[in-house]
Amino acid sequence: MDSCTFQPHSPAGPKVGREFVTHLEKSMELALGTEPLPGYYSFEQSAAARKLLEEIMMVRPGEDVAITVDTAGDWRAAMATAQAAYALGARPSLLLYQTQCEAQMEPPGPVAGAVARADVWIEYAIAYILYTEARRSATRAGCRYACLAGIDVDALVRLIGRVDYARLLALGDELVRLIRGAREIRITSAQGTDLVGRLAGEVSQSGGLAKERGATVMVGGQVGHLPAEDSLHGRIVVDGEIWPPAEIGILREPVQLTIEKGSIREVRGGAAAAAFRQWLANWNDPNMYRMAHYAYGFNPGAAKLSGRIVEDERVFGAITFGFGATSDRPAPTHSDCIVLRPSIFLDGVEIERDGKYVHPRLVDLCRQMRVPGY
Repeated sequence: MDSCTFQPHSPAGPKVGREFVTHLEKSMELALGTEPLPGYYSFEQSAAARKLLEEIMMVRPGEDVAITVDTAGDWRAAMATAQAAYALGARPSLLLYQTQCEAQMEPPGPVAGAVARADVWIEYAIAYILYTEARRSATRAGCRYACLAGIDVDALVRLIGRVDYARLLALGDELVRLIRGAREIRITSAQGTDLVGRLAGEVSQSGGLAKERGATVMVGGQVGHLPAEDSLHGRIVVDGEIWPPAEIGILREPVQLTIEKGSIREVRGGAAAAAFRQWLANWNDPNMYRMAHYAYGFNPGAAKLSGRIVEDERVFGAITFGFGATSDRPAPTHSDCIVLRPSIFLDGVEIERDGKYVHPRLVDLCRQMRVPGY
């Protein structure tokens, strides 16, 4: 019996199953130019996998490298990574397991045990496990972890293999510097987003290099932080994507979120808004309504939404608002809401307008990376 399809509704979480399976079926629909054949981008994926391990995860000979992928993930990307690890003199272990009903569910015990004893862990699972105890235990033990949830061969080549990573990280460092130097942030959009918050807390680039024990690394092209939670107020008009829940994904109509003191107070819109409102309510946990992060996307390989949330959070010029679980705050799961073409003001100074950077230092770095439109 498929536990996802037949899982009963319970106070512990929303009804899942056929909706999630339908999402996975849709995720298998191929974008123009993408092929499922083993030879597709076979040379390019080998180079990208080696770059990932050698230049980003800093893999050394003799290290144990765990590569995990669920049955909805791309086996080709996982296999290319294992082959690259072996070529570098490391000891790869490739773990394939069932696709779970929701992101953030604890993985099977053997998977958790394997990653806890690895030096490096690369995750390709669609139903990612970033905010689980399995991940926390692994990184506490010193494992260097890369969350590449749902990344397939095409995305591996575009987001890592073909990107000038040094300049990408330089752009992220400049965004971090600008945010750290400001006291207030305002986000607006032509669709009606208008959100204000007082800047506080840590600002970091999630796509950095895994130089230290226990490092957690995401795909390059994202800076994240959370302004002072009780200062956040206004509205977010989500026009890109909401995931999870799986039945929403890329939006056909906007969803408006009213934010008070850093929490969602109202969800307005059509069918997608109704689905999101019900999904949040079914968890029966107030932490699901609390904002978890602002995340700014700037990977030039991510030019449009794909339906893969880890890639889509890095769409160039977009911003993602996360709700629910964080590394330090428990909640049943975590949802990401993407606004595609925001304008961003730091202490009243505009650094991005309608999805395009206008701050001189950011513009210069975009030109160095040869980002279209700069």
